[in-house]
Amino acid sequence: MLDLVSLLSTNSIVDPTLLFGLSSFFCLLIALPLAFWSIADKNNSTIVTLFVATSNLFLTALLIFRWSQSGHFPISNLYESLCFLTWALTISQLLVVRTYPVPIVSAIATPMSLISIAFASFALPEDLQNSAPLVPALRSSWLVMHVSVIMCSYAALIIGSTLSLAVLIIDLNKSVSIRSSSIGAGAFRSASSNKHNQLNNVASLELVEFSQPEQLDSLSYRCITVGFLLLTVGLISGAVWANEAWGSWWSWDPKETWAFITWLVYATYLHTRLVRGWQGRKPAFVALIGLFVILVCYIGVNLLGIGLHSYGWFF
Repeated sequence: MLDLVSLLSTNSIVDPTLLFGLSSFFCLLIALPLAFWSIADKNNSTIVTLFVATSNLFLTALLIFRWSQSGHFPISNLYESLCFLTWALTISQLLVVRTYPVPIVSAIATPMSLISIAFASFALPEDLQNSAPLVPALRSSWLVMHVSVIMCSYAALIIGSTLSLAVLIIDLNKSVSIRSSSIGAGAFRSASSNKHNQLNNVASLELVEFSQPEQLDSLSYRCITVGFLLLTVGLISGAVWANEAWGSWWSWDPKETWAFITWLVYATYLHTRLVRGWQGRKPAFVALIGLFVILVCYIGVNLLGIGLHSYGWFF
C-alpha cells in the first residue's frame, strides 16, 4: 500500500500517462464489486456502466496523450498494447451490455479489463512502459492496421469466451436447453390456440422469451464471430506487412505460430456450431480453450524474449 501511495505521489503528477492509467484502473476496481452486488440484487446497475465508460475515457486520453508524446500510434510496446487492449475490452463490454443489459455480463467482463490494465500499470518493469522510437521495421502504415485490428479481435474473442464461461457456470447442475439455431438466432415463437384463428386455419404466433443461458450463448457466438473475422483480417495484414519488411509472407515466428493456433481453435468453435450444430456447453469448452491460447499467444510469447514479436522480460 505504501508503494502505491509513493507511486501516486511521485510519478503521476509528472507523467499524465501514468495518471490516466491509474485512474482507469481505479474506475474498474470500483466497478467490479458493484457488478457482483448487482447480481445479488438481480438488477443491472447503471453505475457499473458509468464507471466502465469513465475508465474507457481515461484510456482514450492515455492513448491520445501517448500518441502526441511519441509521435506514433501507441501500440509499439507491451504497455501500450495492453492499454489499447483494455480500451477495446471496455468498448466491447459496453456494446454487449447495451444489447443485453443484465448484471452477469458486467461481472464476467469487468475482471478481464481490470486484470489487463493492472498488469500494464503495476507488473511491467519500467523499461517496458517507457515510450521509445520505432525501429525501422515498424515504421510502416501497416503498424496501425495490423496491431489495432489484432488487439480488437483479441478483445472480442476474450469477451465472447468469458460469456461462454458464464454459460458453463449458470445452472451448473442443470442441462442447458438452447432453442435457437446453432448460429444464435432462430424462431422463438409458439402457436396460439385462439378459437378465432383455429376456425380460420391461421396460426397466431407469439414471442417466447429468451432464457439467460440462451442469451449468453447467442452473445458469445456473436462476439466470437466478430473477433474471428477481425483476427483473420489481422493475420492477412500481418502477412502482407511481413512480405514488405522481410520479403517473406510467413516465417513461423513463435507469435505467428500461436496466432495461427488461435485462429484454428476459434475456427473449430465456429465449425462445431455451424456444421455440427453444437450449442450451449459443448462450444463453450472450445471457447475457453481459445481464451487460454490467446493468453499464451499474447502474454506468454511476448515476454519470453523469443522471436520478432517479443518484448523480452523473463530472458
